[in-house]
Amino acid sequence: MKFLTKLAVVAATTALFSAQLFALPQHNPVPGGIAVIPVPLSTSTALFENRQVMLLSSQKEKYAVVGISLKTRPGDYPLELTHKTASDTDEHQSKLSFKVGAKEYRVQRLTIENKRKVNPYKEDMDRIIRERNEMNKAFKSFENLAQPAVDFVLPAEGPISSPFGLKRILNDQPRNPHSGLDIAAPTGTPIHAPAAGRVTAVGNYFFNGNTVLLDHGQGLISMYCHMSETTVAVGDRLSPGDLIGKVGKTGRVTGPHLHWSVSLNNARVDPNLFISEQQ
Repeated sequence: MKFLTKLAVVAATTALFSAQLFALPQHNPVPGGIAVIPVPLSTSTALFENRQVMLLSSQKEKYAVVGISLKTRPGDYPLELTHKTASDTDEHQSKLSFKVGAKEYRVQRLTIENKRKVNPYKEDMDRIIRERNEMNKAFKSFENLAQPAVDFVLPAEGPISSPFGLKRILNDQPRNPHSGLDIAAPTGTPIHAPAAGRVTAVGNYFFNGNTVLLDHGQGLISMYCHMSETTVAVGDRLSPGDLIGKVGKTGRVTGPHLHWSVSLNNARVDPNLFISEQQ
């Protein structure tokens, strides 16, 4: 097996993607964002922090699409590539370096009337851990679809009440940043699949309430929380626009809304980066 040690620095800009012939999410390489990185056509796999990342390609172009965690610090990061062409008898490795910039998210303070949803009781912890493991298994899935859909539409109608990335203070206690975006809507408002996907988890979770997770392929997972009801089952394959449930106020909430989260290579990223700019 041959190993290539070439290190290249990718300076990606909007102009870089002007000639693309297929859909790509928006390039925004910051914590909670996405890096869209041109890679050689011979690239067969790409790894970021030991996690396989999405590859999208046409006959003339190929891109690694990397989800960047909210916890990622600004700086240069390596992307590990494996190459193989039809004439190769061996695989080849190389590395690309890309830069993660800084981003500051604002603070949001919320008062939760059900204090148990902020400071769970000891007897709640087994349930919380079990549910977290179930969701983590779904988030770590990597289904090798050739070209997963990355041009999403909003899953429900309504104004954005809480954007992605907010630094959350619940009942005067710091908590994890807001890892999705909230769409305010009355209870019973329909929630639709934003793109084709397979249902990988359905449950009534301690914090999230009635929840559905969809696997769109290549590590792209979406999650829908606080529903009044769900209308799908694990294993269902959905087309864009299929009904998955209705808006509610189950779990840890201050009122009825949809919490919509998107994960890429097990990093929660801003769902807006997958929404077509033409909408």
